[in-house]
Parts: sequence; C-alpha cells; structure tokens
Amino acid sequence: MSSRKSHATLRYTSLRASIFLGCLLVAVLLGRFGVIPVAGSSGVVFLILLALLVSAPISYVVLSKQRDAMSEQIVDKVGGVRTRTAQRIADQNAEEDAADDAARAAVRD
Repeated sequence: MSSRKSHATLRYTSLRASIFLGCLLVAVLLGRFGVIPVAGSSGVVFLILLALLVSAPISYVVLSKQRDAMSEQIVDKVGGVRTRTAQRIADQNAEEDAADDAARAAVRD
C-alpha cells in the first residue's frame, strides 16, 4: 500500500476539520463585525452550527478525491480482514473434518 493511501483517512479528516475551522473563523469574524447578530452563549452555538452547515457542502465538493481514497483504503482493510477470517474458518473446518474422520476410523476398527 502506498504512503499516500495509508494516510487517506487522516488526510481527509484533517482537511475536513480545517474547512470547518475556516468556516468557523469567517462566522466569528462576521459576528464580531455585526454582519451576523450574535448575543451570548446561544450566539456562539449559532455560529458553530452555521459553520457546520456551511462547511458540509464545501467539504463534499472540495474533498471528493480524498473521500474516495479514504473509502478505498477502508474497503481494502475490510476485504483483508474478511479474507483472513474466511481462511481461518476454512482451516478450522478442515481440522474438524480431519478429527471427525479420525474418530470414525477409530470406531470402525
């Protein structure tokens, strides 16, 4: 796995957080200069929610390549786990079948 793919989740998450923080900074500045009316602690919550609401579609559009790389990384990891699990189950079944065959052979003798 390439270094670029191995950090896809970290890259996407950090970029997503950066976009949110940028939107939050803009919202706070707009609130500070009176463009957006802000009053008290409910105003701070409003600014955070506004930043979340604005950053979501921006991230969806801007980070599509990073999201695809992250999803590919997750699918690869899950596929590897499934393959190893299936192989382990097949090995266990083979051992059980061999034990059953040996027990049947011992009973016949």
